[in-house]
Amino acid sequence: MSDTTDTGRYLRLTVDLVVEVMDVGALQAAALAEIRDPETELEQDERQEQIELVNTDDTGAAALQWLIEPDHVLGLVEHLSDIEPREAMLGVEPSDGVLEDEGDEDDHDHDHDGHQH
Repeated sequence: MSDTTDTGRYLRLTVDLVVEVMDVGALQAAALAEIRDPETELEQDERQEQIELVNTDDTGAAALQWLIEPDHVLGLVEHLSDIEPREAMLGVEPSDGVLEDEGDEDDHDHDHDGHQH
């Protein structure tokens, strides 16, 4: 088996990001345009289900899930061009506006080589 993925290196990237939704309606409209796009590979019943989900979620979380692509997240990585997203699972949920450190009692910014994140 000489498949190139056999020798590849895989890294799991975990990102916690808090965003403030300034206009839920605009966010929903953008997601609905994406869902209705003929290029989006959905069966008609799946498409209708997603439309209803976006329309009934007043937080904007369902809409935001439709607008984030793994390639967009990789745009956060500087100085690297030889990365290809292989698999992605995305979860978006309401937040109180701050990141919660799970099991980490110390407050640190995770500075690496002078870069603040």
